[in-house]
Amino acid sequence: MKGIKLEAAVRSKSGNRSKVGIYFADADQKDPDFDSGVEVSGVVGGWRLPPFPAANPPGSIWVLEVPLTLGPEERLELTVTGETVLPFRVSVSPFSALNPLEVAGGNLREALLADKRSQKQEELLRDAWYVSRAPDSKGLKDLQKLSADARKFGNGRTWTMITQSIEPLQIRILPRGNWQDETGAIVLPATPSFLPGRMESTNTKRLTRLDLANYIVSAENPITARTVMNRLWAMFFGVGLSSTTDDLGSQGEVPTHPELLDFLATEFRDQGWDVKRMVKLLVMSDTYRRSSSQRAELSEVDPANRLCAAQNPRRLEAEFIRDNALFIAGALNVEEVGGPSVKPFQPAGYYDSLTVPDRRYVQSEGAEQWRRGVYVHWQRTFLHPMLANFDAPARDECAASRVVSNTPQQALTLLNDPTFVDAARRFAERVLSMGAVSDEERIKHATLLAVSREANGKEIYSLGDFLMRQRAHFATAPADARKLAQLGQSVPGGRDPVELAAWTSLCRVLLNSQETITRY
Repeated sequence: MKGIKLEAAVRSKSGNRSKVGIYFADADQKDPDFDSGVEVSGVVGGWRLPPFPAANPPGSIWVLEVPLTLGPEERLELTVTGETVLPFRVSVSPFSALNPLEVAGGNLREALLADKRSQKQEELLRDAWYVSRAPDSKGLKDLQKLSADARKFGNGRTWTMITQSIEPLQIRILPRGNWQDETGAIVLPATPSFLPGRMESTNTKRLTRLDLANYIVSAENPITARTVMNRLWAMFFGVGLSSTTDDLGSQGEVPTHPELLDFLATEFRDQGWDVKRMVKLLVMSDTYRRSSSQRAELSEVDPANRLCAAQNPRRLEAEFIRDNALFIAGALNVEEVGGPSVKPFQPAGYYDSLTVPDRRYVQSEGAEQWRRGVYVHWQRTFLHPMLANFDAPARDECAASRVVSNTPQQALTLLNDPTFVDAARRFAERVLSMGAVSDEERIKHATLLAVSREANGKEIYSLGDFLMRQRAHFATAPADARKLAQLGQSVPGGRDPVELAAWTSLCRVLLNSQETITRY
């Protein structure tokens, strides 16, 4: 981010210089910055002056990570950089606050001199004393985290859309399509005439969107339940009972098993629209649990396997490919459900051409980095590269089914995307944690985790030979081994970097195999 930046450091008598972190900063006048369309709180990343500052000189307050006490031979050095030619003045205060602007404008001074303080002044003094002295470093960190979370979630406020009820527009039939001709008959809200259970407005009752919602899930309209179950079937079997999942009806393919589709739709509707119940019903069926090996005697009778004599192998969808790799590595975060979007690793500068407003991508830290793909941030027209490479739709319009392509970028993503490289390293740590066992046993265990089957003799020999060559390579390039072993957020400790790097390479091969990303 462009703008004015401030760095603090303490220089000792001997000339040694140690940096001091900036916890938070804010300004009374600023040109806002945005992170994925959401305004960023504060100006730590850079203070951009507004194009037309107010008459009063703009000011900002920068809070150090910890209260600072200088020795007799030490001095505080401040380095100010940025795109400005304006004169400025710097002063230091012994007081601080979780919200820097609270100590500006004499608020703290008023609270100190007040004979009878308000509750807000008491809270300001308490926070200012706590963050200015910090006798408990852990307590200070906890307080700073709570304050950062409060700013992140807007102090409990959220964006909302407020609408006012108005008189409905008068809709008429347009003679010859002329929108200026108002002689046509007035048309009232109604459900489409070609659908069953038609509902129409009357002179005393005008249908609303609530009536439409009730109609969609009513017993008189069987289409909703059929469509949902046809799409659910497609998710578990690769193709729906009717292959046209986006247009189930007279223009779509006739279902191969119409009685089965009606049974599933009736169960779904009559059992309270319980999706979990229907998922359980499908996955416990004999049809779903069949092998994906095609039966030779049906190759001519049913070449497309529409009769479901076997399971249909197919590649996992983009989000599931990432989730699958993280799950194999033992890193997938399934505990956190819901909440704001998360931002996995992404190439630097990917959003550079997005300028209205400016966006900067800050990847998530900690356990949020490993949350499920359904929570990954979506930027319109700038889909995450990993998702785009594996044919995830851009969400410009509804996509009931996805295109499945096979491109070199997909293999390169599985090999080089930091998410998958880090997953491979964590996978390697999981395999090495088995203890004192042979390479063959570890290879068998890794293969079982990746593809849910035992490795055969040819695979064990091939992977074992690859492992030996990787050990030899990293033994002659220890710097590369350390670099690969330390990639990602958490740096492992206590393991031989050469051994970890060699097993990471082997796990990258397993995660990149066609069998790992294919659902059988």
